[in-house]
Amino acid sequence: MTAPVIRTALVPASEILGLRREVLRPGLPREAAVFPEDGDPAAFHIASYEGFHEGDAPEVLGCGTFFPEPFPGPFPEPRSGPRPDSAATAYRFRGMASAPAARGRGHGAAVLRAGTAEAAARGAALLWCNGRTTARGFYEHQGFRAHGEEFVVEGVGPHLVFVREIRPRTRRTGDAAARP
Repeated sequence: MTAPVIRTALVPASEILGLRREVLRPGLPREAAVFPEDGDPAAFHIASYEGFHEGDAPEVLGCGTFFPEPFPGPFPEPRSGPRPDSAATAYRFRGMASAPAARGRGHGAAVLRAGTAEAAARGAALLWCNGRTTARGFYEHQGFRAHGEEFVVEGVGPHLVFVREIRPRTRRTGDAAARP
């Protein structure tokens, strides 16, 4: 069996609210899936889909929201290269979700790759999140590392801060992000 072709796109927040609600806020009203950052003009949202054609109305199978937010505390020691010069170069992501039927097929990784490239194109040097402790292996496989102590998010469970250094990139006309 061949792996599905996963496509990602920058989308408005309204396009990912259904999946966010289904996975992250089940049983709650749609408004519970709206995050304060959705209104931030610097925020962006990534959706993933499988094998659709132009003009189709594809089903969103993965999503994530990315926005500028200072890293909580001092920047961690980088794995290589100089330490980023200010917290203003940090982007946070949240609302990562994959449709239950699509889990394990690469949608989370595809959303993170696309979000990382877009954040880098916007000048980010660091990407971070508050992630569920149970997802540690996933984040580490994507190049993130745990930072600090575990904490509990009320009603959700144990979390860690995950962080990854990225190289800021500049856009070229017609490219989502220039290659390094």
